[in-house]
Amino acid sequence: MVTAADPGETRSSVWLVARSGPPGRRRAEAPSGLDRDRITHAAVRLLDADGLARFSMRRLASGLGVTAMSLYWYVDTKHDLLELALDRVLGELALPTGQPGGGGAGWPDGLKDLALGYRRVLADHPWVAPLSAAYPNIGPHARAFDAALQRLMDATGLMGAARTGAHLAVRQFLHGCGGAVRRTPEGDFCLALDVLITGIEVQATAAGVPA
Repeated sequence: MVTAADPGETRSSVWLVARSGPPGRRRAEAPSGLDRDRITHAAVRLLDADGLARFSMRRLASGLGVTAMSLYWYVDTKHDLLELALDRVLGELALPTGQPGGGGAGWPDGLKDLALGYRRVLADHPWVAPLSAAYPNIGPHARAFDAALQRLMDATGLMGAARTGAHLAVRQFLHGCGGAVRRTPEGDFCLALDVLITGIEVQATAAGVPA
């Protein structure tokens, strides 16, 4: 199983490290036909086909018809590549656009759509849930997801501790469903989601937020 880092190892997220291209004097030696996007796309396919436990740079390179060392022209470590693959599939989410209606109108449907979309990503890519727990998950698509969720939480009208608690409950619900997504029927997931949304609506009503 791949983990975020070996015991005692300190590493930075790929999204926090500026990476330059190969040195000028060696740029001509870089393998042709490869780039970071193609490698990431191939990594997603391999993870989908074989799972996280069997993923290796050697297997990835074999599928691309190159040597394993060729990949390191474009990614520094396997962990960096897994972070890139994680964010790439989060880009499959259709995020709500614009601001939900004022006074909380529209946010329940928006939250339901967002949660169901996230569940589909987890179901289509079982390796996403463990990687989301292992890595910071701060790539551009992850940040766009977080921003969409923040807008929906803003639209509930909740403030202070109630707003913080509702946001935490939603995030725990989404991440908690990761390990069980293939064992839990979608109908049961939707029922649990409805209970969560109803609870937030009750909190909003108690806080005097207009319906």
